Amino acid sequence: MRRVRPRFSAAVAAAGATALTAAALIAAPIGGAAAAAPAGRAPAVKPVPAVSGHRLIHGESSPMSNAQCQAAWGINCYNLLQYRQAYNLNALYRAGVTGKGRTIVIVDSFGSPTIQHDLDVYSAQWGIKSSTVQVVKWGDVPPFDPANPDHTGWAGESTLDVEMAHAVAPDAHIVLVETGVAETEGVTGLPEMMDAEKYMIDHGVGDVITQSFGATENTFPGFDKGDFSSIQKLRYAFQAAARRGVTVLASSGDGGATDAMADGATDYPYPVNSWPSADPLVTSIGGTQLHLDDAGDRTAPDSVYNDYGAGGGGQSHVFTRPAYQNGVSSVVGARRGTPDISMAAAVDGGAWVYSSFDPTATGWDVYGGTSEASPLFSGVIALADQLGGHRVGDIHQALYALAKGGAKSTGVVDVKDGTNNTYDGVTGYTAVKGYDMATGVGTLDAARFVPALALASRGR
Repeated sequence: MRRVRPRFSAAVAAAGATALTAAALIAAPIGGAAAAAPAGRAPAVKPVPAVSGHRLIHGESSPMSNAQCQAAWGINCYNLLQYRQAYNLNALYRAGVTGKGRTIVIVDSFGSPTIQHDLDVYSAQWGIKSSTVQVVKWGDVPPFDPANPDHTGWAGESTLDVEMAHAVAPDAHIVLVETGVAETEGVTGLPEMMDAEKYMIDHGVGDVITQSFGATENTFPGFDKGDFSSIQKLRYAFQAAARRGVTVLASSGDGGATDAMADGATDYPYPVNSWPSADPLVTSIGGTQLHLDDAGDRTAPDSVYNDYGAGGGGQSHVFTRPAYQNGVSSVVGARRGTPDISMAAAVDGGAWVYSSFDPTATGWDVYGGTSEASPLFSGVIALADQLGGHRVGDIHQALYALAKGGAKSTGVVDVKDGTNNTYDGVTGYTAVKGYDMATGVGTLDAARFVPALALASRGR
């Protein structure tokens, strides 16, 4: 996925000189994140191909407190318990709403050979019970090679996806579908992923699918000639999901509005978008930055993710405005606009994740990027499915209706601070009151949002 190549630009290095003494910025499939090496330590990772996921420095032996992260790295780093407090999830857990009886499907190239062990360790660290990860190998998945950066990158992505989904919906069943072809730009890898998703949907496996990958619309064959058939022909899984009431999510990306490259330049000197995030049948999940104390309480309202990367968003060049966005036509114009809603994605405020797939870097790392946000939101969907006793399905219509109700009644929390402007002066989008193409309708208070979404989607 050329669009999210590792960013290690002069601009980033300059920023890192003050905050992150040895910043190593590594892209992920669409939700790529940035890594920070502690002061005085050499980064233990190298930039990896964009087709791979993301992992950080050599693993810490245990997670650090926020104060320790600030002292060592100059960033905030948050744990599962802080996230649960920040999103007001604990009230739901006390009421027995934990995702029980619901299934989250995660699709990644190659997967991770240590995914069950790593989830077990992650869960034990925070005192929650683990969950059995059902691994489905789709196609000819090669044996895992820890020396292959494609494999380790995607393993990091798989680990992030599984642990974030579990963090929010601890009793949901998780199915990790591992495909044998790495998703890159254009159609490469996507037919295998879409085939796998449609099989899961057709066989009743999964209530929600989360996708931390994507390709720039402009890279699909025929795009430059106005022929969008190469994308249209890949939509069959999402169409099947709509028929069966399965919710489909996708990360909105980490290049802001512009598709930043490793050298800090932009692939396109104008705003672009990516698929599947921009697909009208997919809920696009953007990124915010949380500002929390050690207990997980906010010290300031959420702002737009824009530190070592920026939350993707903007107008699709392929899809026209769907009916559910008619109420925000003054913002999106005649095109499909993304994202729809946002959750934590900033590197300054990234999540602790445990992995052991790489024997040279086993331990705890901090992840960010919208690859974090989409699986977090998949957990929210699993909670709503359980509470409502039915799949909430395509949530777009309900989501935009709920956004009109305000945080106190519907749990949709507006984000009004920050911008996803990115490199080379290309104008991005600013968070303002109401819907915007920096964070969508905003973020959420789960204790209010989950029951409101379950109620709004009743009858599906």
